[in-house]
Amino acid sequence: MVKTRLPRPHHTGPLITGPLIALTMVLLAVAPAMAQDSGEIRIGFLSQTPEPPPSVANPDEPAVDDGLAGAALAIADNNTTGKFLKQSFLLDAVEVVPDGDAAAALRELAGRGNRFVIVDAPGATVEALSKLPEARNLLLLNATAPDDSLRGAACAPNLLNVAPSRAMLADALGQYLVKKRWPRWFLVTGRRPEDMLFASAVRRAAKHFGAQIVAEKTWTAESDVNRTAEAEIPVFTQAKSYDVLVVADEVGEFGDYLPYRTADPRPVAGTQGLVPTVWHRTHEQWGAAQLQSRFKASAKRAMTARDHNDWTAVRIVGEAAARARTADPDRLIAFIQSPDFTMSAFRGAPLSLRPWDGQLRQPVLLAADRSLVSVSPQEGFLHPRTELDSLGYDQPETLCKTRGKKTP
Repeated sequence: MVKTRLPRPHHTGPLITGPLIALTMVLLAVAPAMAQDSGEIRIGFLSQTPEPPPSVANPDEPAVDDGLAGAALAIADNNTTGKFLKQSFLLDAVEVVPDGDAAAALRELAGRGNRFVIVDAPGATVEALSKLPEARNLLLLNATAPDDSLRGAACAPNLLNVAPSRAMLADALGQYLVKKRWPRWFLVTGRRPEDMLFASAVRRAAKHFGAQIVAEKTWTAESDVNRTAEAEIPVFTQAKSYDVLVVADEVGEFGDYLPYRTADPRPVAGTQGLVPTVWHRTHEQWGAAQLQSRFKASAKRAMTARDHNDWTAVRIVGEAAARARTADPDRLIAFIQSPDFTMSAFRGAPLSLRPWDGQLRQPVLLAADRSLVSVSPQEGFLHPRTELDSLGYDQPETLCKTRGKKTP
């Protein structure tokens, strides 16, 4: 085994950063594609984590292997099943620095024979990679980017979206708030583009489920909110009568300071407070406790939502290989995108693929800091096909033009 260094004409330094080398060396398989036997399935893993804005101080620094540890556990799970079918799974992991060349990394992974590539990166990177000529013969699995555009106008036939979209997250939250009879929302939006995208998804959810945005404000304070929250937030949150404050602050610039400081005593939900997510450390239903325990034993920490997204992406390939009883990439790609494919992710309902936009159908958890509150779709929100399609863009609404529209 050798370390991977990819050509990067615009910057210097290894693509695999120091703290990840020990884990990556265990996972990395760089043997040429012609050395693979018929039962070997290679899965590329391309990660790129943007630098947080300088104005944002995160009190809970993410683990250096956040995401990668989830993929590593999924490889172990795949191999546990695969040994009975004479299948073996190898994870070829590369981390691209924030200003690095993700396209060069994908080309290198493709050149090493990886037909499946998990992409744990911002939406703009995912979109750019899906358009590369070298990606046409690959199946890219978007593990973390929530951009609705990747399921809409920027969708691609070679791209599957494992993470829920912003529309799905907002719908999951909206269903719960409406069920609780909290239909009047005060929407507070951050100043960054991703905050505005989530706010747009919240407005869509309100319209979709009969709620009302009774007030809106944009957070523009330049001061250190940690020092000024007690004075600024009660003034900032003065608004007409509302039931719940919905916050759109994806990078965590100010949202954590809103609960318990609002002018009126109201719950906070959205990107902070009651949060829609794929995973939470307190989730134990439907066999989740067993996955939580195995992950803690492996990674020595709790599983995060990013870990679970990457675990799910790798498990999609493993589940398809076990169900289709083949290691042939073309047959696996066809099976994953067929109506017959389903898999469990310990969230109460089987996951499957929406053929019209490449989105993975899935339940969404609603969690507070230390407890799981609920799971959407909520009871009573019906759909003629599956209640999971009540979350996010349904087939008649899709803006995706490059995928088949046949309903399974």
